[in-house]
Amino acid sequence: MADTTTHPDTDGSGYMLYHSIGQYPGKAQDMARALTAFAECWGAPNDEQWGYALGQRQRFIELWSQLLKAPAASLTTTENVTTSLAAIIMALPRDELEGRVVLVAGDCFPSLHFLLSGMEERYGFELRTVPLRDGASWVEDQDVISAWGPEVGLALLTWVSSTSSHRCDLARLMAHGRSQGSVIGVDITQAAGLIDYDCLAVGADFAVSTSLKWMCGSPGGGILQVMPDVIARCQPSLRGWFSQDNIFSWDINAFSYAPDIRRFDNGTPSVMAAAASVPALEWHARQDWNAELKKNRELCEVIIAAADQAGLTLVSPRDPAERGGSVMMRLPVSVDPQAVLAGLRARSVFADARGSLLRCSPGFMTTRDGVDRLTEALRTIRRRSA
Repeated sequence: MADTTTHPDTDGSGYMLYHSIGQYPGKAQDMARALTAFAECWGAPNDEQWGYALGQRQRFIELWSQLLKAPAASLTTTENVTTSLAAIIMALPRDELEGRVVLVAGDCFPSLHFLLSGMEERYGFELRTVPLRDGASWVEDQDVISAWGPEVGLALLTWVSSTSSHRCDLARLMAHGRSQGSVIGVDITQAAGLIDYDCLAVGADFAVSTSLKWMCGSPGGGILQVMPDVIARCQPSLRGWFSQDNIFSWDINAFSYAPDIRRFDNGTPSVMAAAASVPALEWHARQDWNAELKKNRELCEVIIAAADQAGLTLVSPRDPAERGGSVMMRLPVSVDPQAVLAGLRARSVFADARGSLLRCSPGFMTTRDGVDRLTEALRTIRRRSA
């Protein structure tokens, strides 16, 4: 008789990597079916390939648009948040950036800072990075506001930090940015799919994200959402046949941008990541997200209490209104982070570390039993460091 027992290392009860890769029950099987269906269609000797492939991409766009309450035809696919931000930088009118400041916080996702620092000279803007205060774990909203004057042409806000799970006050920052006349973008990657984001209510000019994390999708499933009034004044430098209103216009001397977000498309789009992610997005759309957020909050409180008892330095805000879905803590200098991860893995608990920073994100499959195994490991760390 086959062994039907669910083992702790496969049931997801101790999985706490939603800040990195999201999981949900049946994800592997759903993705396998989606990719098999794609392969069968793409490999068939008929003419049905593009109708199916582009239909999967459009379904991906529709599901993301519904989640973010995005205006019609304002969201498209990208490979990742870095390509999304690059597309905006290369599309805005020259006078909106040249000779002006691009503002970003020092705890933004590093890849975006790498991009901006590399584009600074070429596009003629000054990159202004708001630093963390001495000993702080995140950039304070007030410090962003203090650095944000009318000289700022574009500001990129990190909704939730990947190194502290600090959640910025979007309403406050948006109000200030509007008074300065800046283009405002929001990186929503670390909270999209767990905490509600309403494009119209927030009022940012654009948003960037990936499907990897709380959305439980695949690599390569990035999105770019741009408000219609901003789209109208953008002329993306990276353009191609899919940037046109009529993609089958072959007159090489008569290029014209599509009137909506499609102008941010370029050549033949990559559709594999969209097809692989659609099952996760559809699963996501069926969930009770108030209940999922409540569960996350309850499990985070248990982890925070355990970190306190273990004498670890909490790096995330205690107030859930100021926090994303993660709890991050600083390990003692005498403790090897990789040894800690190995100890967690032995308990079927899966987290990660950035240097001495231990990151734990309880999500859709995480249970109280899994968190209890984490807390026992944290007590072991305390005994070892003592």
